[in-house]
Amino acid sequence: MSKVKPNTPKGTRDFSPAVMVKRNYIFDTIKAAFQKYGFLPIETPAMENTSTLMGKYGEEGDRLIFKILNSGDFTRSFKDKSGKVGEGGFTLNDDYRQLTTIISEKALRYDLTVPFARYVVQHQNDITFPFKRYQIQPVWRADRPQKGRYREFYQCDADVIGSKSLFNEIELVQLMDEVFSKLNISTTIKINNRKILSGIAEIIGEQEKIVTITVAIDKLDKIGIEGVNKELIENGINQEAIEKLQPLIKFEGTTAEKLTFLKQLLATSEVGLKGIDEVEKIISTLDNNELQSAVCELDITLARGLNYYTGAIFEVKSNQGGLDSSICGGGRYDDLTGVFGLPNTSGVGISFGADRIFDVMDALNLFPASVTTSTQVLFVSFGEPEQAYCIPLVTKLRNEGISAELYPDAGAKMKKQMAYANAKNIPYVIVVGSDEMESNLLTLKIMETGNQEKLSIEDITAKIEH
Repeated sequence: MSKVKPNTPKGTRDFSPAVMVKRNYIFDTIKAAFQKYGFLPIETPAMENTSTLMGKYGEEGDRLIFKILNSGDFTRSFKDKSGKVGEGGFTLNDDYRQLTTIISEKALRYDLTVPFARYVVQHQNDITFPFKRYQIQPVWRADRPQKGRYREFYQCDADVIGSKSLFNEIELVQLMDEVFSKLNISTTIKINNRKILSGIAEIIGEQEKIVTITVAIDKLDKIGIEGVNKELIENGINQEAIEKLQPLIKFEGTTAEKLTFLKQLLATSEVGLKGIDEVEKIISTLDNNELQSAVCELDITLARGLNYYTGAIFEVKSNQGGLDSSICGGGRYDDLTGVFGLPNTSGVGISFGADRIFDVMDALNLFPASVTTSTQVLFVSFGEPEQAYCIPLVTKLRNEGISAELYPDAGAKMKKQMAYANAKNIPYVIVVGSDEMESNLLTLKIMETGNQEKLSIEDITAKIEH
């Protein structure tokens, strides 16, 4: 058998213990905030029926869904137009979407929101509305891997469904602010409203192409205004409408100035004015209830390309180190559950991008030193009698809530045992030899300074706990 070179699929990664403790610090911080705000956990399967996912993310999103081939020898039951059966008996002449439905009935989840909507409808008789849930699980996208963009990554979602109140949007902004304050990331929380974008499409005479317009505008940061205009032309938006759109794309100013500008621009659009009113209420309430650290502002060009958003939309970016990729986002969706048989059930949610948050924190060295320390104390010994003496002492420290290890190989060279402590960033080492066994005074070494002192196990416990 030929040797296979070990490797991970492109866009996926292994995580070392050193990385995992940092990732878990992020997950734990987010989870604590979710629970503090009254959200309850759920989990959904890694794969969903393809029909559940397709058509929910727009044409671009649908192309990025990882399809799973049907299990078994499914080709035997498939005939092409010539009637041939079995392997090689079909062609790719038909539309790929038609072929997909034949060979793939399941797909890896693209996000956590659509599976959540499916969950709500399926379990509607078992949950209390409004339902506040959080979910921390991986998702998959058949995207082109690049820095900061992966094919497998974690999302940390919080949603409220069954309530139309804008209080939910306000609370989610406060939640985002709290998480990033705890993580010590300076952020800007950008807010817009899909009703405003619908109003813009209406007044430029292209209301039927709202999706095309929002998808293009959403790429403004990446491809610039010329790129946006080019994409609009390629997708059939007429030149007059594009020219009407330019003042909006180019407008700069404070949130108050943007709101004044929009009120004038959308004076004849009922839906547009409704969106402006919602944004004003959210921002004014937040102004009266100060955020911990985030800056909150209206971004007229914020579109977020997902089709299911209908109201407020959010995006969070780091203000530090030139790392301006989106690290959190979300919005209001009025009828996502309707496609699963539960109409008129409004929801709003946000999603933290744990992988991008990690990249920002790692680049800016924002992880506390304590995060990388899992074991607080390592016992090292000179032989089997000493090791036997240490076993009840290790248990005693663990019972006091102190994480402790005993080096497993009795009689290993002291240099090797100390190297183990250094490699694991263990702050305290307890050395046990014949002298320590006789006196019951253990040698405690502080690894950072190299200082040593003789102490009882009780004194060591008190020292480490404080």
